[in-house]
Amino acid sequence: MKETILSIANKPGLYKLVSRGKNNLIVESVDENHRRMPVFNSDRVTSLADIAMYTEADDVPLMNVLIALREKEEGKACSINFRKASGAELREYFATVLPDFDRDRVHDSDIRKLLQWYNILVTNGITDFEQDMQPTEGDNIDDRKKE
Repeated sequence: MKETILSIANKPGLYKLVSRGKNNLIVESVDENHRRMPVFNSDRVTSLADIAMYTEADDVPLMNVLIALREKEEGKACSINFRKASGAELREYFATVLPDFDRDRVHDSDIRKLLQWYNILVTNGITDFEQDMQPTEGDNIDDRKKE
């Protein structure tokens, strides 16, 4: 999952990498439809492995945050309705998952997106985030993008 689950800018949800073409990627939506589509060089594509959350100390890889969220929710979907929750409710909930998150740099929309992604992954049976914590050859956590 580490490198194959993708976020595509301006497209909702998550996508699974299916194939690589000469000038594009073929992705499949991670939902009940499993719709396939091409993604081109002009699209901004980010692997979940390249995302980290800001904290007061070091940035935490998204996989660590997903593991903490899964443990809090006992492997089920989020107990909070993140679409209707106020910013204060979101931040209070997220503080139980990642207590030292940077309250200035992590926005309410970031928390909503994280909870949405978590629900998509859990609903589609993708919950083994630990396997992605094993470093692979050439994997350098310091090179990851921040969100």
